[in-house]
Amino acid sequence: MTAIPDLRRLYDDHASALFGFLLNTTRNEADSRDVLQDVFVKLAARPGLLDGVADVRGFLIRMAHNLVIDAARRRSTRQRHHDRLEEGPELFEPGCDARETEFRAALAAALRELPPDQSAVVHLKLWENMTFEAIAAALSIPPNTAASRYRYGIDKLRDRLRPLYEEIKGHGSV
Repeated sequence: MTAIPDLRRLYDDHASALFGFLLNTTRNEADSRDVLQDVFVKLAARPGLLDGVADVRGFLIRMAHNLVIDAARRRSTRQRHHDRLEEGPELFEPGCDARETEFRAALAAALRELPPDQSAVVHLKLWENMTFEAIAAALSIPPNTAASRYRYGIDKLRDRLRPLYEEIKGHGSV
């Protein structure tokens, strides 16, 4: 028998039971379908994975369970990173006076409001001093796209911060 019919047979014999287990474990249909797919993708990629396995269903359930745990860890890690970004580590040192501190806080907030693709380019250009060519290579985008994202991001920052800048400028220096 070839690997494909074996995979089909495995799917026919075990997918329903695995899906029920996954649905009970994840409590989310989309996540359950994703993990079920991952199980069979792994089996397709490694046809000999079940060689010598006496309890195929038990092995598949253990495999699915491990994938659920891996996905939960990834999601948890991703959420922690996202929460840290939402809190926003301070991008700037506190200013010498209240107006400067206010402007720096507004700039940090405005940067967090940029779409991720623009924010990434603005950060790399301003804080890492990268060229558009280097940014393009790092983000796998064309240099013109990097330049456009930078321009759009800077325009949004300028529009968002102009009123505060004008107010502070009217009171003295920034």
